[in-house]
Amino acid sequence: MKEPLTTFDFESDFAGSLRCIPMAVRFKLDLCGIKLSLRQWSRFGEQERRWLLEQPTTSPTEVALYRTTLTEFIARCTGEPAKSIDAAEEVAWAVANEVPEAVTIQATSRGVMPPTADQWCKLTDLQRFALLKLTRPGHDNENFVPAMLEFGILSELEDVL
Repeated sequence: MKEPLTTFDFESDFAGSLRCIPMAVRFKLDLCGIKLSLRQWSRFGEQERRWLLEQPTTSPTEVALYRTTLTEFIARCTGEPAKSIDAAEEVAWAVANEVPEAVTIQATSRGVMPPTADQWCKLTDLQRFALLKLTRPGHDNENFVPAMLEFGILSELEDVL
């Protein structure tokens, strides 16, 4: 059974058209260990983009299929070989009982309370992954606070620090 189509509300400005790579696809890219640029993504047709978003990656077999198919998409649509990255193993988003320092720092810099350990452990792997991705240095990360609101970590009425 396929996982439901997964995009977040904070991605709504581009998720419907899939013009940018949704967090759910970025998560799967990390799981399968393939780097995909926005330029490469833009060369995929809607069918390939939808497949990459909708295809489950909950088992080693599904991750392997995802990797193989993505490699084929990249070769066919861009004429380039796929580039490997270290596949996600023990990464910060996977540690459910400890809020990563980067998330705490980003929240504080945005003037909001960071998630508590209890809130962090109640998030899905994809939600934790998204928050961590939204802390990357050198990026605007404007969707960090909207993601915190969407995931129920903050409320609209919550005071800033």
